[in-house]
Amino acid sequence: MSTFQLTISSPDGNLFAGEVQRITLRGAEGDLAVLAGHIPFITSVKAGDCVLHMPDGAVKRGHTGGGLLTVDQAAVTFLTSDLTWNA
Repeated sequence: MSTFQLTISSPDGNLFAGEVQRITLRGAEGDLAVLAGHIPFITSVKAGDCVLHMPDGAVKRGHTGGGLLTVDQAAVTFLTSDLTWNA
């Protein structure tokens, strides 16, 4: 499966930067997933789970209080005020 560059940032700095296969979270209109090659868009993100599917098959899970997701042809950026990774 193809990958894309994802950056998750907060006011305290980057919380994640690297290649992923998919990110899933709760957008303004409901749950959404972004894969490589997704059409560009911007949406607000509601509080809920944030799940990263890594190239090696691992899954990284966390909970966010919300934020802003930007998808463009070069990369995906998630700006959030808080994100707590599950242990």
